[in-house]
Amino acid sequence: MSSTPRFLQGAHPFTGAGLEKLVVLEGLPSYSVPDGARAQAVYFRGGNSTDELVVVALLRDGVTMRLFPIGAKGSVHVPLRIVEDVEAPSTLELRVAAPEGLTGTVVLDLGLVEV
Repeated sequence: MSSTPRFLQGAHPFTGAGLEKLVVLEGLPSYSVPDGARAQAVYFRGGNSTDELVVVALLRDGVTMRLFPIGAKGSVHVPLRIVEDVEAPSTLELRVAAPEGLTGTVVLDLGLVEV
């Protein structure tokens, strides 16, 4: 059985809409599990340029799978110990929640393995 690494990554500006409301990150594509395959999220790295807490959410088909809080001007590296299979046809995406009106940039790197 072979595996292929996949990544959702980049630096993405955002404007917060409240910590309870996720906003789309412009320019960050989603990842769709191809037919006949499954995927696993294996780690998350993130950085936050603002002076406030932000939360990055990993969504599967629009439903939150994981939350990654990132402190003010901070960064996190989260190796995921609980790994679950994401079967096709599912779509994974990252969104951010931040205080309303807060603008900044998040630097993201979500590591996936496609099997």
